[in-house]
Amino acid sequence: MSSVEDLEHQLIAFVRAFGLHQPDRTPCGEAISASQAHALTELAVQPLTQAELARRLRLDRSVVSRLADALADRDWLRRQRHPQDQRAVQLVLTEHGRAAADRIAGARRARLATLLDAVPSSERGNVLRALDVLTKSLTKNPAHETADA
Repeated sequence: MSSVEDLEHQLIAFVRAFGLHQPDRTPCGEAISASQAHALTELAVQPLTQAELARRLRLDRSVVSRLADALADRDWLRRQRHPQDQRAVQLVLTEHGRAAADRIAGARRARLATLLDAVPSSERGNVLRALDVLTKSLTKNPAHETADA
């Protein structure tokens, strides 16, 4: 197999084993999409406009709009006027949204701790460095950029 085929095989195997291919469940077992979980994670840090959230998540603004609607339907998010720019709207977590973000963060940390514990301690640094190299490679050479982000 070529290096590209090896990478393809290993990434597919990891995506499936970690549960990243399940559209309505996070790898840590929460019954929401991974995109929604990532949105909650970002909004737990600070309120953002839809455009800002789209850029951070590397998603199209129309996708983020639907994502925000779904979170608002669950009473996890509300839209409010931006304090510095009354023309702009911010996405802000509700009390329920903050609780959901905290629960998801805890579940994510627990799942990742279990995963890391299963990696031999002598290999952990190599795994983390490999993930860093892959992430930087994607950032430098993205396969696609969203048109609106």
